[in-house]
Amino acid sequence: MIPESYLFDQSTIMNIIDSDEVVQGYRSLFSLFDWSIVERWEAERAGQGSHGHPMSAYIKAFLVRINQGIIYTSKLRKFLLDHPLLVIELGFQLDLDFTSRYGFNYNTTVPSEVWLRARLRTLDQNLLQDLLNATVTDLKEEIPGLGEVIAYDVKHIYAWVKENNNNVYAKERYNKNHQPAGDPDCRLGVKKRSNQEKPDGTTKEEVKSLWGYGTGVVAGTVPDYGDVVFAEYTQPFNENDITYYRPLYKRAVTALNAIPLHSTGDAGFDAWYTYDDMARHGGIAAIPLNQHGHNIVKRDTDGTPFCSMGLRMQLKFQFNHPNGYRAQRYCCPLLYPEPTGQDCDHEQFKKGKGCVKDINIEKGGIMRVTLDRTSPLYKVIYNQRTCCERINSQAQALGIENPKVRNIHSVRNLNTLTYLIINVRALKRAKSINAELLQMK
Repeated sequence: MIPESYLFDQSTIMNIIDSDEVVQGYRSLFSLFDWSIVERWEAERAGQGSHGHPMSAYIKAFLVRINQGIIYTSKLRKFLLDHPLLVIELGFQLDLDFTSRYGFNYNTTVPSEVWLRARLRTLDQNLLQDLLNATVTDLKEEIPGLGEVIAYDVKHIYAWVKENNNNVYAKERYNKNHQPAGDPDCRLGVKKRSNQEKPDGTTKEEVKSLWGYGTGVVAGTVPDYGDVVFAEYTQPFNENDITYYRPLYKRAVTALNAIPLHSTGDAGFDAWYTYDDMARHGGIAAIPLNQHGHNIVKRDTDGTPFCSMGLRMQLKFQFNHPNGYRAQRYCCPLLYPEPTGQDCDHEQFKKGKGCVKDINIEKGGIMRVTLDRTSPLYKVIYNQRTCCERINSQAQALGIENPKVRNIHSVRNLNTLTYLIINVRALKRAKSINAELLQMK
């Protein structure tokens, strides 16, 4: 809607809007989004009563918040009040006022702080995910080979609670059973463990804890074009990194509309099923082996374990393991299928049982223990894990690490909005590179 006022008619206001630098910048940014997704979402809910301002206006306002690095809702509202022409461009329903400079009442048009917070909290997360998937589709059209290799990582997020502020007294600061009053959804988790050497030469484990959330990302990179987010997932910080894998992988496949060939991640993603998804399609998962304190079992090239004497163990039977995979039980080659008469000093052999090992025989289980982590292919794929670090760095610069909201719904929505900004910036960059390449021809 283009208003008119006692100073300017509609055509004049339209020309003023078109020449405003802030409006021009955001008009260019918003043109990279597929707003038909939001229009369909609103059309499906058209019979459910009035929604006031269009949903697209709210989403655009929150994207402005992320893009401008605005942390507080109060500062977002002030920014909108200071840029009335942008308010028109965002598509808010204007409270017309002919006596106002631009023909509408700024204060009554821009939603209150309370309503902006409520809208951020109640934004449809599925709608935001659809917008993110659309950016991935557009990026794939611009960048050849995008999505063949994907990388996983999890970044910490501080909850907005006094327990995370060491300058403020907080009783039972790191008691996981004492939920912070400021945020009912955040959880206590360990950010970092390290060993500190004491003056006497001994070491002491130092644990850095925080109340908050974790944001998991799946990212990819292509030379010259840069880094892209394929999927993201947010949950409380007490969850282990591996719990992010399945929802992230599912979302990445949906966004890419294809199965990635290779993947990579740190040791926190070392589980048989992270390898299995790649092994079933001819790829590898370049992930460091995490034995979780167990001794490394030497294997033959086909995955068959060796006993402590270095002999290939004997297959006894297959079974369904409680952890959801097919397994094979291997027994002592000196006792099964028939005793050979040879002796062994292993304590299990002295008990008459001999060594027994249950081996995961799924493709991913075999790949996990037989993968050559010194091969050039492994190293090339593993090096692409750095794209997640660069994405995390961009997200941190946009304020993802310290969101000034107090519930998981708002945190999740802010995170998705942040990755939307990162992706459209990448899309803008890709379009510019491709346009230059076409001109060179």
